[in-house]
Amino acid sequence: MEDSGHIPVIPEEVNDVLQPNVNDVIVDLTAGRGGHAYELAKLAGSGATVVLFDLDASNVAYAAKRIETLGVKVHAVHANFATVATVLHNLDLRADCVLADLGFASNQIDDPERGLSFMTEGPLDMRLNPESSTTAADIIQTTPEKELADLIYQLGEEPYSRRIAQKIVQERAKEPILSTVRLAQIVRDAYGARARSSRLHPATRTFMALRIAVNDELSALDALLADIETGCRKVGESGWLNHGARVAVISFHSLEDRRVKQAFVALEKNGLATRLTRKPTRASEEELAKNTRSRPAKLRAVELLQEDK
Repeated sequence: MEDSGHIPVIPEEVNDVLQPNVNDVIVDLTAGRGGHAYELAKLAGSGATVVLFDLDASNVAYAAKRIETLGVKVHAVHANFATVATVLHNLDLRADCVLADLGFASNQIDDPERGLSFMTEGPLDMRLNPESSTTAADIIQTTPEKELADLIYQLGEEPYSRRIAQKIVQERAKEPILSTVRLAQIVRDAYGARARSSRLHPATRTFMALRIAVNDELSALDALLADIETGCRKVGESGWLNHGARVAVISFHSLEDRRVKQAFVALEKNGLATRLTRKPTRASEEELAKNTRSRPAKLRAVELLQEDK
């Protein structure tokens, strides 16, 4: 497989849980550079159909070209994965394997111009879809202090959110906060002496909160989980999921994982699906040695019933 500039997390575990077959419709809701979808399509063979979603137009185009080399039919969709039910209905397709990797591609985090990392100087952007309107700088500059503190606390689970928001408001009054490095330093200053003993970089949770807010990630996940439930209830001809379809989600922080766990438990409780993972599957020590970015990844999966209830 060619070097795509991105290493997919827990790929073997994803393949094992989704088990793609000949002629399957494989849906990758966060295609990135196509790492997971490529491996799934390779296992399924040339009779498969692959539907790729991504907010980044350049990444989904790259992924489509890469996967087409396997001889499978590919549909590339530059859209939020919350549109999956509508898109598959319009394509007259029903999914057999569905994956949502809620992380983002390495080429995005490694590009300083995207503003996703506090380790390099770049504009305070954080948009996964460069065509969307609101940037992290917009939020930092315009959000009132209390709302900003609530955002950082609720989306980043940051215990020092009040102190950080206060420091941001003080600093933005002097001059606009437009760069990643400047914001990271402001957060570190707000931490004070606690920064030296912090297990994480002090800016980690604040940057995560802003990225989630900029891309409205939790609302999109809630919409997807609702679509999965609807698909389970209308499985087969009237829905977007096939009988026996397998759905897997990889989350990277507790706000996501909690939602996925609760949704999948409810599906099983209501007799709509069976959980394939009682506890989340994590990266092996071997993988962690090769790809440290896989450390927070948690994989959960369900399998729909084979027949209508």
